[in-house]
Amino acid sequence: MGTATFADGWPPYTHIPGQTPHPESDPRGHSHGQPRVVPPPLEPERWQTSAALARGLALFERGFYWEAHEAWEGLWNAAGRAGPIADLLKGLIHLAAAGVKVREGRLDGVLSHAERARQLFTEVAAHVATSRVWLGFDLAEPARYATQRAATAATLPLGADAPPLGPLFPPLPRVA
Repeated sequence: MGTATFADGWPPYTHIPGQTPHPESDPRGHSHGQPRVVPPPLEPERWQTSAALARGLALFERGFYWEAHEAWEGLWNAAGRAGPIADLLKGLIHLAAAGVKVREGRLDGVLSHAERARQLFTEVAAHVATSRVWLGFDLAEPARYATQRAATAATLPLGADAPPLGPLFPPLPRVA
């Protein structure tokens, strides 16, 4: 995502493909003309210093799912798209995509993205078996969270019934 700054720190809308101006490519987009930031790779020992990780989490918690997806995608690319760090980030990206699918009114997309996130989080937890807490997450929790998103997806207001702003999901469980 670009480096756009907003009066209150948050975009004026969350992007819904096909319904709102594309944030970067449309001249009416909330981040149009802003350079794309390439974040440094996420370091497990210094995850707390990652502005891109923190920004993605903050965007997700406020319901800016497309924008969170973009923030985490930069980190995923920086991680080389493979390995446990990349897989954790890809799981987060899938959760954000599930939020976008709620606003698009696509229950099938919510379910498939939540399930893929669960699979990735489960694989990460198995791979990083030496520590239960990693990159600010209790590794048992993200898979549970993704499972809960799938289990409750049918109860969410979808498409035009979903609020255009604000969170649709509870905050991601994290540890300090």
